[in-house]
Amino acid sequence: MKPLNNYVEIYKEQLDKGDIQEAYGRLVKFVMKLNSSFSNDLADRYSFGNLFQGYMDYTYFYFSDDFLKKRKLRFGLVLNHSKMRFEIWLLGQNIKVQEKYWQILKDTKWNKNRTSRPQYSVLEAIILENPDFNNLDKLTQQLKKSLIKFTDEITEHIQNCKLA
Repeated sequence: MKPLNNYVEIYKEQLDKGDIQEAYGRLVKFVMKLNSSFSNDLADRYSFGNLFQGYMDYTYFYFSDDFLKKRKLRFGLVLNHSKMRFEIWLLGQNIKVQEKYWQILKDTKWNKNRTSRPQYSVLEAIILENPDFNNLDKLTQQLKKSLIKFTDEITEHIQNCKLA
């Protein structure tokens, strides 16, 4: 590992260019608009929480319904910055809840090839790889459609489990 001053110098050089701040700001603003749009369009299905900007790693917001709330679960729509893709995460209220639902969901298609529970969630599913940020209206519709598809499938699976 290099000394911190080396990283700070590279960081400063990138900040001086201004591209990182512009990209980050516009991405966060887009996810904020998604939250607002979905809060309006999907209000009959879910209640939506606030936006969390993260530390240039993840930008996300939570959403849930009565079924999930009773089980101390919620979904998160996540922009994974390092992989530049959108993901749906299923999160438990605490470690006990996460472990319970990890046992239920560990052998599903959403946790394929995983040998241990994700760090922050019960499952993490990619809903859109390589998003096209040049057409935000189309991207919003793609994400909405994928969000509904994935959350319906995951919720149905949980409903069909004996422990749910």
